[in-house]
Amino acid sequence: MRILHIAPRYWPALGGAESHIAELSQRLAAEGHTVTIVTTAAQSLDAFWSRRGQLASPATAEHEGVRILRFPVRHFPMPGIAFPAGRLLIWFLSSIHAPVGLLHGLAKFAPWTPQVRAWLANTDEGFDLVGAFSIVFEGLSYDALRFAKQHRLPFVLTPFTHLGAGPKPGSDRPSRVYTMRHQLDIARRSTALVAMTPTERNYYTAQGVDGARIQVVGSGVTPSRVLGGDEWMFRRQFGIETPIVAYLNALAYDKGAMTTIEALRRLWEQGHKVSLVMAGSMMADVRRYLADLPQSVRERVTVLGPIDEPTKRNLLAACSLLVNPSRIDSFGIVFLEAWLYQKPVIGSTAWGMADVVSDGEDGLLIPFGDAEALAAAIARLLHDRDFATHLGATGEAKVYAQHTWERKYAMLSKLYGDLVESL
Repeated sequence: MRILHIAPRYWPALGGAESHIAELSQRLAAEGHTVTIVTTAAQSLDAFWSRRGQLASPATAEHEGVRILRFPVRHFPMPGIAFPAGRLLIWFLSSIHAPVGLLHGLAKFAPWTPQVRAWLANTDEGFDLVGAFSIVFEGLSYDALRFAKQHRLPFVLTPFTHLGAGPKPGSDRPSRVYTMRHQLDIARRSTALVAMTPTERNYYTAQGVDGARIQVVGSGVTPSRVLGGDEWMFRRQFGIETPIVAYLNALAYDKGAMTTIEALRRLWEQGHKVSLVMAGSMMADVRRYLADLPQSVRERVTVLGPIDEPTKRNLLAACSLLVNPSRIDSFGIVFLEAWLYQKPVIGSTAWGMADVVSDGEDGLLIPFGDAEALAAAIARLLHDRDFATHLGATGEAKVYAQHTWERKYAMLSKLYGDLVESL
């Protein structure tokens, strides 16, 4: 098969979605399929709205058998204001039922990637299937859809929808930018939709997407690439002797970073001897929050920033538990990685997370933003080691039974093959 994948970011960009896209693309290439990734030059997320964001290079590359074509993101004047204002305008127009065509037209400017559009309009390369990822960057997904329809190719959408923690899926503030009317139009017009969880599938079915075209796959891990961490190397490197609570995600309010710090702050005030280690890109809201903390609290938070895979493995080996109390995750690969080390995990009651973490069986779930509940859950796992061990062992068994990439790839490669053969 000749496969075209269109994604906002790709290797070496870090993130759960980026990991999923790279794993699928590389496995397809290893099987002998021709895989081309059309993506942007953005390596860090802020490169979409800031000229100071980190960029990937070169423009054309090959990695693990996958051809990568990177195109620049253009910015309007004052992009730090223009980009969020543009997204807010699109959301407002969607909420008042502006024509879907107008919304698609505006979405191509947030982010603004005209060279992707030009390449798709002018390429004479032949493909058998087009896949698009991350519905929050719907301008790119719509370009992929138009290209597929123009060339009469199957179009597979993997939206990675963040359904939030509101009273119903897609009802709270952050989830609304994943569930706008023109985004749903792309989902309805897809040949197939790959959902991360049953909750995501049910949401799209309720929005008029044919359930027969939705396949729940989720994401996965390759145990041999995750295991092998060295607890004592991590402790020596960072000088930590106490039990460690690990946070592995972008440091942002919606990811639960501030809630995590506030929970540990309560535990420290109660005299608990425990360390907090946070790894991931830091957003501006958390940077301001940390700067305003008392020095006595701030110095107890070990912030590593983005880390490489060996350091992540060592942190997973060293930690007593992992927390990911986010409301904007479509799946949560980090849960699987922690379970491979038989570590208990704590997530939030956001929509879809309960499809991954079974509360009281392989982890604990707390209401999003509830620092008191998170502190109590952490304390319980630190002091009831038998219960914590049980959760971690149950999670490990779940990974091997349901969430290895061998299982996920078998599902996705069959889906791709069936769609191409059906032409």
